Amino acid sequence: MENQPKLNSSKEVIAFLAERFPQCFSAEGEARPLKIGIFQDLVARVEGELSLSKTQLRSALRLYTSSWRYLYGVKAGATRVDLDGNPCGVLDEQHVEHARKQLEEAKARVQAQRAEQQAKKREAAAQNGGAEEAPRRERKPRPAAPRRKEGGESRQPRAAKPAAKAARPAREERHTPVTDTSVLTVGQALKVKAGNNAMDATVQEVTKDGVRVQLASGMSMIVRAEHLVF
Repeated sequence: MENQPKLNSSKEVIAFLAERFPQCFSAEGEARPLKIGIFQDLVARVEGELSLSKTQLRSALRLYTSSWRYLYGVKAGATRVDLDGNPCGVLDEQHVEHARKQLEEAKARVQAQRAEQQAKKREAAAQNGGAEEAPRRERKPRPAAPRRKEGGESRQPRAAKPAAKAARPAREERHTPVTDTSVLTVGQALKVKAGNNAMDATVQEVTKDGVRVQLASGMSMIVRAEHLVF
């Protein structure tokens, strides 16, 4: 038992539960509604395995049942299941309505955050607009070419045109750094800085080691606060 690997995050615990109880938990796709009181069943079946504690199981269940894919699965006519996938009754209407409201509120929060970020970008662009543009210089009249002299002498060659100005570099997009991870919430949209780029991501979990996010590509990773921006 001492040599068993430890699970350090709620997402890793969920992945373990999906492998251990595939008829009940799922690691991706729409999730099935869980039996009421399933936490006690989990404690009886897996407590101590992979050094799992009640606190870890409770946190993993909270993350699992608050995810969008689980809330999508809590719908009229759906059946709750136990750890072995056995049906444990049809969902009550009040539970379906509660899940629907939770999902709508989560989506509204994400949309509001995105709108706020877009407004900040537009405001920053408006404040800086034109500051980088240099004043246009008046074009001087081109000197007339010398007339051809009698006797067939050719004109003097024209002066070479000045080289075109180098294109100005695109204005760098500005972001607000994340200084306090305690204000982050599950499902919140932000960006992960990678060099000079910033990738869209969604908060999945805030841990003591950092913030677990999911990139637009579907990849999940734990990122430290200094690499996160709004």
